[in-house]
Amino acid sequence: MGGDHAPISVLDGAQLFCARRPAARLRLHGDGAQIRALLESRPAARAGSSVHPAERAVAMDAKPSQALRQGKGTGMWNMLVDVEEGQAQAAVSAGNTGALMAFARLRLRTMAGVDRPALIANWPTLQGFTSVLDAGANLEADATQLAAFAIMGEAFHRARHGVQRPSVALLNIGAEELKGHEEIREAARVLRASNVDMDFRGFIEGDGISHGVVDVVVTDGFTGNVALKTAEGLAKVMAGFLRAEFTRDGMSKLRALIARPVLQRFRARVDPRQANGAVFLGLNGLVVKSHGGTDGEGFAAALEAAARLAEARFMTEVEANLARFSRAPAAAEPGAA
Repeated sequence: MGGDHAPISVLDGAQLFCARRPAARLRLHGDGAQIRALLESRPAARAGSSVHPAERAVAMDAKPSQALRQGKGTGMWNMLVDVEEGQAQAAVSAGNTGALMAFARLRLRTMAGVDRPALIANWPTLQGFTSVLDAGANLEADATQLAAFAIMGEAFHRARHGVQRPSVALLNIGAEELKGHEEIREAARVLRASNVDMDFRGFIEGDGISHGVVDVVVTDGFTGNVALKTAEGLAKVMAGFLRAEFTRDGMSKLRALIARPVLQRFRARVDPRQANGAVFLGLNGLVVKSHGGTDGEGFAAALEAAARLAEARFMTEVEANLARFSRAPAAAEPGAA
């Protein structure tokens, strides 16, 4: 029941997902009567789903503290209980992000070696996709937390995008070793001193994200969210510029008609729905956050991301690497003998 266009966009996504994956099974939590009525016109989703009525839903504008007080009995809460109890391998929601994080931390807890979960997002680049974290779960992160983000992000990218040895870098204001604040420099030292097998490339600047210089970019949630929202805004502006130029006059419209196949490929390549589905990493369970304003195609992409990660069992790898990281010697201070 979460999202700007729920439950229709969610059930449209369920219909697309179940049609593509007929062996998959969904457990739908929310207004039972409303969901069952809408499933009548969505046969694949009806066949692949079970409906589990919930007493109420979390409002999209509810504060996390407010949501926690009414959490038990909501569809979002019940969905996470499913994961906790093994009834489902992953939870997917387009609802209130803050409430989802608060509920997930309470029900699923964090993995050993993880102080705070991180939100990882798929970023379209010239090379395909780059995984960026944290995308907004934590405003600040110290060196140890950033190093843990790198370990989780590397395992995620391998499972989600099939890259056997993903390259990893820390987002910084320059590539030089002395650039950036102490936390980011210390995170680099921690990663280099760890005994985790990782293709760590050091620092990357902001323009390197969209060029796909590395597979995984690590930063704190404040910086990551600002960068992500800035990129989304720029993409919309560029699309608006193209639309304005191709509809300026009759000749421009004719050129648009001729260029239509190219424009359609361009649109598909930058379509944010294909990258929909940010994952909370570091929890004892898979939780995927869909964009609240997405449509059925976008929600289906979030469901597909959850399914692929569940099949890859990447959490076992994350746990093993975090255990090795926790046993690694502390990084030496610069200039220490």
